[in-house]
Parts: sequence; structure tokens; C-alpha cells
Amino acid sequence: MTVPSQTRHPESTRDTAGDLVHLRRAGVSLLLDGSDCGVPVVLHWGADLGPLTGPELLDLATALRRPVRHGAPDERPVGLLPEHTHAWFGLPGLSGHRSGRDWSPRFRRTDLRVVDGPGDAPTGVVVTARDDAAALDLVIEVEMDPAGLVRLRAELGNPADAEPYQLDGLALGLPVPPQANELLDLTGRWCRERAPQRYPFTVGTRSRESRRGKPGLDATLLLVAGTADFGFRSGEVWGLHLGWSGNHRMHAERTPEGEALLGAGELLLPGEIVLGPGEHYRTPWVYASYGRGLDEMSARFHAHLRRSVSPQRRARPVVVNTWEAVYFDHDLGRLTALADAAARIGAERFVLDDGWFRGRRNDRAGLGDWYVDPDVWPDGLHPLVAHVRGLGLEFGLWVEPEMINPDSDLARAHPDWMLGTGGRLPREARWQQVLDLTRPDAYDHILARLDTLVREYGIAYLKWDHNRDLLDAGTQPSGRPRVHAQTLAAYRLLDTLRERHPRLQIESCSSGGGRVDLGILERTDRIWGSDCIDALERQSIQRWTQLLLPPELIGSHVGAARAHTTGRTHGLTFRAGTAFFGSFGVEWDLTSATPEEQQELAGWVALYKRHRDLIHGGTVVRADHPDPALWVHGVVAADRAEAIMAIVATATGTTASPGPVRLPGLDPDRRYLVRALAPDAAATVLPAPPAWVTGPGVRLSGRTLGAAGLQAPPLHPEQLLLVHLNGR
Repeated sequence: MTVPSQTRHPESTRDTAGDLVHLRRAGVSLLLDGSDCGVPVVLHWGADLGPLTGPELLDLATALRRPVRHGAPDERPVGLLPEHTHAWFGLPGLSGHRSGRDWSPRFRRTDLRVVDGPGDAPTGVVVTARDDAAALDLVIEVEMDPAGLVRLRAELGNPADAEPYQLDGLALGLPVPPQANELLDLTGRWCRERAPQRYPFTVGTRSRESRRGKPGLDATLLLVAGTADFGFRSGEVWGLHLGWSGNHRMHAERTPEGEALLGAGELLLPGEIVLGPGEHYRTPWVYASYGRGLDEMSARFHAHLRRSVSPQRRARPVVVNTWEAVYFDHDLGRLTALADAAARIGAERFVLDDGWFRGRRNDRAGLGDWYVDPDVWPDGLHPLVAHVRGLGLEFGLWVEPEMINPDSDLARAHPDWMLGTGGRLPREARWQQVLDLTRPDAYDHILARLDTLVREYGIAYLKWDHNRDLLDAGTQPSGRPRVHAQTLAAYRLLDTLRERHPRLQIESCSSGGGRVDLGILERTDRIWGSDCIDALERQSIQRWTQLLLPPELIGSHVGAARAHTTGRTHGLTFRAGTAFFGSFGVEWDLTSATPEEQQELAGWVALYKRHRDLIHGGTVVRADHPDPALWVHGVVAADRAEAIMAIVATATGTTASPGPVRLPGLDPDRRYLVRALAPDAAATVLPAPPAWVTGPGVRLSGRTLGAAGLQAPPLHPEQLLLVHLNGR
């Protein structure tokens, strides 16, 4: 799907009638009903309903209104904020109390303001409500962006004359129709992030939670409900994402009464948020996307991110990272030789990873002491930086500012700067603890050190790591929970650093892909997809990470032939062809590569640069092929005049010949020249490849390629072939 940058209504009538508001953009409709005095309910979220006049909206609301069930309370459909008081017996949207009182609020709406977009078409609403008895104020914002992506958030206020209110949770929800009878979410672990799992959407609650102080390696980027057997190109799907980098809860719930919803919110620790008189709490944004197939749902997220997160950012440079090349063995001669090799293959950025700072000869010491180690670097990093810049490369540096080793000068000087529950420290992980950034003195110290490093060395890029979970994350000496405040402090640290250094780019890394969300991506330029750069694992990791993120936001590197994390061995075509569909880089000791390997890798770098704008600006497509071992994915240009697809054998096929593969997302009326694309493409397939691979190519329409397809080449397991389609 190509999401239009802006959708106007052809009619001049506004899609509102009384307290009914119809938000409609890019093939999506969200119909809100505020006809009673409470928080608005959603009558429809899904496929575009077309332009509706005022009388039609009223008739539709009448047609969709549910009757009162026999013996049931005078109920109403579940609102944007599910409320127990309205006979919603599932998870309440708001949970909290004042010493056991005011625990079941009933909000009465005080205002509903429609936000207009182009052509006076409504693009959002702001709802204010109050419960006088419970003395609580509520504001809910709902927006629909030009891509049809919906986002919403709420703010809860405690009036100035009220007693303190303990907030235990505030989550928003959107209903899905009865046809949504399957669920998809993601799980994982270190080096195998974002593995899909599917199950029936039955009566009950499916909850995915993180108490790790970050989303976590096992986090689900999205919680998706869909029609039976939905796929990338088929079925209807409704997906939810929470843009928050701390603890969270996402849930899918179906009640015996026939209602179903998806909900999300921050997971608050006991006593973490107590609203004093006049204080407020605002939820993170909840993002919601509807699509016909997972690809269309993804396209809305991708369009939003490209417009709002990185609209002004330049092309993603080709990175050479030193980690798997040298680990902690830092030596000026070895690293300058690596930089020379990086320049020869056409790299544009050189990133010095862990091991450069004081006392850091392994991962057991030094975190917090952000000073260049004089024993290893007697002249500082200046000789290396000068050499790298002299080769025409940018210089980047690894940091982990939110963590601290107990074996560090900083920890010895300020033992109270480590998060803990009071009277004891959390169990160590990776020989490290968490630095309490909610303390102004600790925050100011880290900001000053990072600011000084960036200024002194003219650093263009920070690889910002976050390697341990937040366990027993309280502030000393009281031990009160601090995950919420720590997350906001990390955001503030990133924001301040970028304000001071507008050209600085930052990568979010967290033991690989442990902190991937739209909250962190408001202030960073890419995420590190995984610490595993085994190309086979990366095929799956990138496939499912791209449900949320476009390729240019996912760091993907070419490693050594034998993967450091799995021991598998792959040819360069499979490794480079996998990294091709991301923010391309290399993490390999190039000084040990043969001249032939360096030359071949340079060919891949040149190929990537030639097609970088397409990969980083086109629409991601994935085919639903019947053989689970054969994956087809790629990127189609926004004008659909060009595309690059990958045909990937992830394992031995279920049949001797996989038959044709269909290429999705093309312009049906455009004719494309279809050819294999890769250095030495024909050499990657078994003997007797199809004629279209070895010959000058074939010319076929997008309709033909989508319906009949191409004969798949006979690939060995863990091989791929890139296909270029030129319709210009």
C-alpha cells in the first residue's frame, strides 16, 4: 500500500452531526459518538465509510446502537476510557483511589472540541470530562494523521483543593469488531527478538506486560487483532502500539457480552504516581493502525515515522562498527588499519564501540567514568579521530550513560546514585547497576560528560546502549519506585543533548533490540535491531521489526562469515543481501578479509548507495507464499515506478520446486523490466537457474507479476536473490 501524504474530502460538508464525529483519512474511518454525557464511544474503527452527511451519521449511529440486554444494567458501549461504572466488567481504564475512596469514577463530559484539518475535514477531537464526586478531571486527545494512523492519549488531573490521589493505572482502548477473531503479538530473547506468535481471540484477557524498565527483548511491538488467517496481503487487521520506553501493559480483551477491544498504557509500580493537589499525569501516546493485511497496517506507521520522526534527516551513512572486529582490544594501529579498510569498501561512518573509557578492559568495570582511558589512549582519541576524518569518514562513539559499574570511580564516590529499593542494591546484571538520573546531581554529571565528549571530538553519532533491566528500581534512600521518572529523565537527557548538538545522530541500542518504541524514536535516529547479525536470524528479526519501523530506522550489519553469536556460516551474498534492507553497516574485522572479499563487499556497498533512496523511502511489501521456507519481501517506490524484491530460502523447501512467487504492491498497469540484481547474481543459485535470472530479463506488467509471478530460483537453504523491477 502507498499511503497518500494528504487526503481531502471531495465533499464540502463536515463529517459531524451533533456529538457524532467522523474522522476519515487515507482509507480509514473512526466514528466517535458523544451523544450521551460520558466519555465518547467508538461506533466504528476500520475501513473507510465514505463521506457521510449529518443525517446519514445519525442514521448510522441508530443502526449501530446496541439494545439493552435482558437483566443487564442500563449499559453503554465501552468508551475510549473503559469504565466499570458503565457495566464494563473487563480491565478498567482508570484504576486508583484516595485511601480506598473514589475508586470507580463516572466521568461526565464538559466539552468536545473538534480539530479541523485541510478542507475543514475533522482530524481530531479533544474531550474534557469531570467527576465531581471523585474530584477528578480528564482530558482525552484523539488524532488521525494523513496516513490514517490514529493516536490517542489522556491526562488525569487532581484539583487543587483535593486530597492526594494514588494512580495505579490509566489505559485507553479501541474496540474491534467481532470479525477480529485472531491475535498476533511478538516475543523473543537476546539475539532472537521479535518472534511472532498467533492464537485465537477468545473470551478473556490476553495481557502483555513489561516490568523491565524498558520494553524488553521479549516485548511485542504491536498487539494485532485480525480476521481469520490474516496475512501480510490479506484479511483485515487492527494493531496497537504504545509509544513509551518504560514499563507498559498491552491487552486484548473479549467479554461474554460480545465486546472486544485492544488497550494499552503505562504499567505503574505500587505507589509510583501519587497526584498531589493540582498535579496531573499524562499517558504516553497510544498508536492504532487499521489495514487490509499487515502490510497496509505497517505502511501507516512507516508514513507517520517518516513524516514526524525523521523528515529532515539525511541519507543513512554506511557504518563500520568496531565491536565484533576488535571487542575490547583497542589499539591505535589496529583501529586505523580497520578505518583504512572501511574507507576502501566505501563506508561513510566509523563507530568506536565499547572499551575506550577509563578502566574498561572488559565489561566488569568503568561504566560511569566517561573519560578517555589514558593508559590506552595517551593522546586521547584525537589521533584516531583525525585519521578517520582524514579518510572522509564521520566518527561515532559507543556510550551507556544510564548504567554504572559498582567497580568505577563514580560508584565509589557516589554509591547513593544507584537505583535501589532502600537499604540494598538490586541483584547485579552484567556487573552493572542503573544510574539514578532522577537525581539532579547525577543527571547534571552525565550530561556534562556527554556534552564535553561530543564537543571535544566533534562526534557525529552516538551508539546509546542500555544493557540491563531495571530491577528493584527505586531511588535511595527512600526506595520509592522510579521507573516512570527515570524514563522521563532519559528522554530529557537525549532531548537536551540534541538541542545542544543539532547535527548529532543517536542510535537506540539495548542489548540489541530491547528498547524499540515510538517514544525513544522521537529523539533517536535508528534502533539497533539485534546483537545477533547472523543473517538467517536477522531475516526474521527484520521482517517482524518492520511491522512497526521502516527499513532506514533499523540498523543492520554485515558480519564475519561465521556468526559470532550463533556459529552459523553464510556466504557474503546472504549476509549483505540481508543487511541491504535496513540502515546498512559492517561489523567485521575487515583487515582479516581477503582482497576478493573486500572487493565483493565494496560492490554491495556501492549497490546499496545506488538504491538507498528507494529502500529508505519506498513502501515495504511482503508476499504470503504457501511454502513457509520461502520468503518474498521488498520495497516498492512511492510512485511504483521501481522496486527491489528479495527471494529468500530460509530453510529446505517443502517441495522440490517452490513454483512461481508473486511480487506484491506493484502498479498493475505498468510494465516492468525484471532482472536479477546483485554482484554475480546467477552464482548464488543452484545449477540450471530460470531463464529470467541468467538472461537479459523479462518485461511484465505489475498485474501479471502480482497474479502469476515469477518462477522462483532453486536456492539452497540460507541463500537469497535480489530482483530489480524497473518500470520507468
